[in-house]
Amino acid sequence: MSNQRSYWGWGWANYPLPNQLLNQYKTTLGQLFQIKEFEQVTPVPIADLQLRAPRFTLPKHLVSICSNSNFDRASHTYGKAFRDIWRGVRGIFPNPPDYVAFPRTEADIMALMDFATANDISLIPFGGGSSVCGGTEPTDNPRYQGVISVDMKHFDQILQIDQASRSAHIQGGIYGPALDAALKPHGLTLRHYPQSYEFSTLGGWIATRSGGHFATLYTHIDEFVQGVTMITPKGKIVTRRLPGSGAGPSEERLVAGSEGILGIITSAWMRLQTIPKYKKTITVAFPSFEAGAAGARALAQSGLNPSNARLIDAMEAFGSGLGDGKSSILIVGFESHQRDVTYFMHEALALCKEHGGTWDEERVTATTRSSKGDAWKSSFLAAPYLRDECVKLGLVMDTFETAVTWDQYPTFYKNVKKATQDAVNKYCGVGTVTCRFTHIYPDGPAPYFTVIAKGKKGQQLEQWDAIKQAASQAIIDNGGTITHHHAVGKDHRPYYTQQHTPLFGKMLSAAKKTVDPNWVMNPGVLLKELDD
Repeated sequence: MSNQRSYWGWGWANYPLPNQLLNQYKTTLGQLFQIKEFEQVTPVPIADLQLRAPRFTLPKHLVSICSNSNFDRASHTYGKAFRDIWRGVRGIFPNPPDYVAFPRTEADIMALMDFATANDISLIPFGGGSSVCGGTEPTDNPRYQGVISVDMKHFDQILQIDQASRSAHIQGGIYGPALDAALKPHGLTLRHYPQSYEFSTLGGWIATRSGGHFATLYTHIDEFVQGVTMITPKGKIVTRRLPGSGAGPSEERLVAGSEGILGIITSAWMRLQTIPKYKKTITVAFPSFEAGAAGARALAQSGLNPSNARLIDAMEAFGSGLGDGKSSILIVGFESHQRDVTYFMHEALALCKEHGGTWDEERVTATTRSSKGDAWKSSFLAAPYLRDECVKLGLVMDTFETAVTWDQYPTFYKNVKKATQDAVNKYCGVGTVTCRFTHIYPDGPAPYFTVIAKGKKGQQLEQWDAIKQAASQAIIDNGGTITHHHAVGKDHRPYYTQQHTPLFGKMLSAAKKTVDPNWVMNPGVLLKELDD
């Protein structure tokens, strides 16, 4: 496998997606959508991209940490949502960053901020670039003289490990695999595994309030943040390390989820866990998604706190190699570093049985990994690459996620799915909308929807935007959150504005003006741009 990242798509440029899987997908979708001939979009070679020349000149002291190569600028223009992949694979880059900065020290970051503030240059913290909501896309507001994307890849070290407190001081630019590899010799792990794990950073997880491995209990990265260091245009913030505090609003909680509008996260003290020794996963079949949701709710409210509890509807389960196309599947998993988890699995399965769940009893006592569990994991990791291939074939394919309370869930699910399917039918003619729960809480689930639809050549972007708008408004109108773990970015901002109170918007705006009075940090994300 190439170690070169794709400049236009997800992950590695030459990821070996099995031809059998792709051909099977093409055959199924061709029959389902009555497509006789797919598009064949070929990525534009990086050397052939005609990018706009940088609009400003860097001062000498910043030249050594910045690049204006085609690869760096193109690969830092977009995130990884459908609309990003659609434009990237076609070589559409009308508004790339003028430069990409790779700071090595906090002094470098401060110098970038001073230059940007004095010259009306926008700065965008890039993280790993896995945003699916427009969170890293350059502004096109004419009040700015240009854009610098800030890549923190050199901030990739574990600075200190505190075994007594089971925590570590970690730089913000470290990627998931490198983080776990460095912690493993100490018997520790962060145990935070978003789907973007391989291609996202600790600072990015904190800035976007990333959702990860745990389907219950500790679901978001902010649960693991003990303290954080952030550089702002007005100075440095270093929060105090504490296991808990009742002393007013928490500084680190304001940093978590700030999406780069306040500053750049350079490091954080993170709460760690001992690497689990005992693991067990069972797939439970339910006769309907409604029955599976009832079983998931019982699990969420049981206090068992399974590490995995993902409910997948029949169609999506079938496509992932988990089911027969008739049953919804609940993946139930437990992990522990100190005791066998078989007892907890028995308790969970008893609850599932009460709601019509069935499973292979031999798997409960088996010591080998489940082939179905492995199939789901493989499908999960390959999904973004498969999505990229579908974009090249001219299909419309993307996801959106949310969360809602259990009392609202039945009506919410029905209305959001209908609004989305109606939009698919209206703008694409034919397509599917599937659903799974990525996380469950005692007070509600986090539904995650996938749309796959027939595209009209050259119009797929407009098709998806129309579908996404209909789905997003239905989410807000029916009491859900515009995002459970994908962040707000530019794409979700109009709906986030509807979700929070107007007064809170003014409070957040005031906080930004305090640390970033010239509004250079990631404008257009979370808050409207000044000239909007």
